[in-house]
Amino acid sequence: MIQRWLRFQHQGQVCFGTLEGEKIRIFEGDMMVDPIPTDHSTTMNDVKLLTPVVPGKVIALWNNFHALGRKLELPPPKEPLYLIKSSNSYLNPGETIRKPRDEGKVVYEGELGVIIGKTCSDVAEEDALDHVFGYTCANDVTVADIIQRDPTFPQWARAKGFDTFCPFGPVVATGLDPAMLVVRTMLNSEVRQDYPVNDMVFPVQKLVSMISRDMTLYPGDMILCGTSVGVGSMKPGSIVEVEIGGIGKLRNRFE
Repeated sequence: MIQRWLRFQHQGQVCFGTLEGEKIRIFEGDMMVDPIPTDHSTTMNDVKLLTPVVPGKVIALWNNFHALGRKLELPPPKEPLYLIKSSNSYLNPGETIRKPRDEGKVVYEGELGVIIGKTCSDVAEEDALDHVFGYTCANDVTVADIIQRDPTFPQWARAKGFDTFCPFGPVVATGLDPAMLVVRTMLNSEVRQDYPVNDMVFPVQKLVSMISRDMTLYPGDMILCGTSVGVGSMKPGSIVEVEIGGIGKLRNRFE
């Protein structure tokens, strides 16, 4: 059964619950460990949406889709290539992505986000999905010009770590098969990306397993699976939306 979990502000408190149409059923306890349903509910119109979890770390993949690799004439990597996006970059659904003072080209990257549900370290591939709580929509915003600006040091962390550069949400959906998902990114209502998740070089279970060999993954941590063809620049005033069937639509303005 698919459930869509979300966090929100309601009557001055931070709450969480499940989305059922326009109604939100409010829960207590821990979203990932035996959440307890209450008799209370509210509606989307009466809450302020927050990021569905607060990750301790966000791991962002590079060159993880065959189609984009072919376009860039890059061979498939032998192991996951990734960086960590900093917590200052997290942004709630519906809030504004802010243009940094740097004058470089800012691009959108619609991606699938994998939310860890159980602590995992050196997890076998066949057990990896047991440690995944669910999936969300994400936009791995990047100042593309910065990455290779200094020939002595690729600046991936800076290019992707500006304030507001990691919007994600609106929910975490459980009960989905990630291999069946499709990521669509719209810029000002025009479809710019439309790609299947099953084109990944490293599917979700392999990503979780291989990354957990390097570092312990904790509940709430998020893995951004990388993006595919169709990445492009955003101009101030643009609306960018990342939509994944079964999860929903993440919408943010860029100013």
